[in-house]
Amino acid sequence: MKQKFIDNFITDDRYLYLLNGLKTTLIITFFAVIIGILIGFIVAIIRVSYDKTVKETKRKFSIGSFFFSVLNKICQLYLTVIRGTPVVVQLMIIYYIIFADFNVNKVFVAVLAFGLNSGAYVAEIVRGGIMAVDSGQMEAGRSLGFSYTKTMIYIIIPQAFKNVVPSLANEFIVLLKETSVSGYIAVMDLTKGGDIIRSRTYEPFFPLIAVACVYLFLVIIFTWIVGKLERRLRNSER
Repeated sequence: MKQKFIDNFITDDRYLYLLNGLKTTLIITFFAVIIGILIGFIVAIIRVSYDKTVKETKRKFSIGSFFFSVLNKICQLYLTVIRGTPVVVQLMIIYYIIFADFNVNKVFVAVLAFGLNSGAYVAEIVRGGIMAVDSGQMEAGRSLGFSYTKTMIYIIIPQAFKNVVPSLANEFIVLLKETSVSGYIAVMDLTKGGDIIRSRTYEPFFPLIAVACVYLFLVIIFTWIVGKLERRLRNSER
């Protein structure tokens, strides 16, 4: 047992495969979360604005209503495609088809793919948070002389963001685990690092269990942070 441990992690500094892979995994997750949040907020605001200004009010045709209608259709198409297809397929389409003729960094492709995927789920989380804000808040903002845009920015979105922070944090945890398929485009992430060790030693137990333990440790840490964040948010409401 001791010799197998040495062969898997000590010989030829094979533990570096896991360390370097962990670094890549965290980089992909971090930047994908940023992209996902940006896309998610934009899509959610477009869809909510369409519902509030066009669908519910049933405005007559105008350039503004047509513009929102087109953007809403694009967002619906984006959500349908992204949420309806596996993330690993999206990853391979972006790398092997969209960027097939370009010499792009594989980590960049992974960040883009996971960011686009996460954005679809963040959009629905944020949209639910905005819709959960009492409609009277919008009316109150408008009665104070705020435009629709200013009411959303200064009144609605801050309340919605507070409501969705725990869900966004959980999306971060889910995204962290989803990046384990980055190896399909030969990205040297944590899972790929463990698989490389396995291919060198022909011993699957130690490298794969090590990879699982690292993911488990990260999830436990982030779950603890989310729990602390949720308690702080609840205490701030008192």
